[in-house]
Amino acid sequence: MKRIVAILLTLVMLAASLSFLTACGDNSKTLYVLNWGDYIDPDLIKQFEQQTGYKINYTTLTSNEEMLIKLRSPDCIYDLCFPSDYVIEKLIAEDMLAEINKDNIPNLKNIDERFIEISNQFDPGNKYSVPYMWGTVGIVYNKEMVDEPVDSWNALWDEKYAGQVLMYNSMRDSIGITLIKLGYDINTRNADQVAEARDELIAQKNIRKGFFDDAIKDDMIGNQGALAVVYSGDAMLCIDEEEGNPNLEYVVPKEGSNVWFDNIIIPKTSSKQAMAEEFINFLCDAEVAKQNTEYIGYSTPNKAALELMDESWTENPVYNPPQDVLDRCTIFHDLGDFLSVFEEAWNKVYFEN
Repeated sequence: MKRIVAILLTLVMLAASLSFLTACGDNSKTLYVLNWGDYIDPDLIKQFEQQTGYKINYTTLTSNEEMLIKLRSPDCIYDLCFPSDYVIEKLIAEDMLAEINKDNIPNLKNIDERFIEISNQFDPGNKYSVPYMWGTVGIVYNKEMVDEPVDSWNALWDEKYAGQVLMYNSMRDSIGITLIKLGYDINTRNADQVAEARDELIAQKNIRKGFFDDAIKDDMIGNQGALAVVYSGDAMLCIDEEEGNPNLEYVVPKEGSNVWFDNIIIPKTSSKQAMAEEFINFLCDAEVAKQNTEYIGYSTPNKAALELMDESWTENPVYNPPQDVLDRCTIFHDLGDFLSVFEEAWNKVYFEN
């Protein structure tokens, strides 16, 4: 009798386990992806799942700082992540990334060598990341509200545009362009230069409308500002013929700017590196990269994808800026402990004035 009861209990437990697996799916075939919101075409996720039988568990975030917190968590679940350049540099220094097996990514040949070289500045040897999207930081301005062509960061401090200047709510970007305006390096480790940039931003208080996030796009499209600091991908949306404002124009100022990269990495804690590399290879496919960049609006480093794209994209200097623009742009680097100097300056600009 006891044996029969034991067998019955075993069958019940087995049934419960099967029920759980059916409800939750086979976790061994699930890739946990951490990425920015609206930063991949959802149809491509479905396509990858259908091709491979894998599942993509997709989590979004709003800042590199949030990403760092999640990746540093002792119970980090993520297999793939899309951090920015200086964060990758930090993650490498903290020994948190898995070295990518390039043999599993034959489509890596599609990435433009120019961008491999730039990535080498924050990922020496390109061991831990693969370029995903890139762009510049510049100024979108309304030609009906600004009475001369804009070619300098100084326009953001012009008193005749008081209350009509929209700054981006980002410490590195806002302090960075101010440092460039003053003739300094955006990655400076000189406290006096950072203090000078801080005071310059404080002096701008009565000119700027405020610091904004995604609302910048809507405000500029709706003629609610004369000038705004934006990423080039957002500028593409602002000046889009169908959804944007035909009076808007984008420029990377003559003093220079930031050129940023978001690359794909695999956390060292991932137990599914081969699966993750399969997804990276999928994203590097020319047709896939073309579809993805046209959905997102940010620039692709995929040379093979560019060859498939219409001239309305490839000949657009906002989306595909000429080399002379790139030559005057600089990537952000990890500031290490000196970041606290930037943070102190930003707090005085953002919270105390």
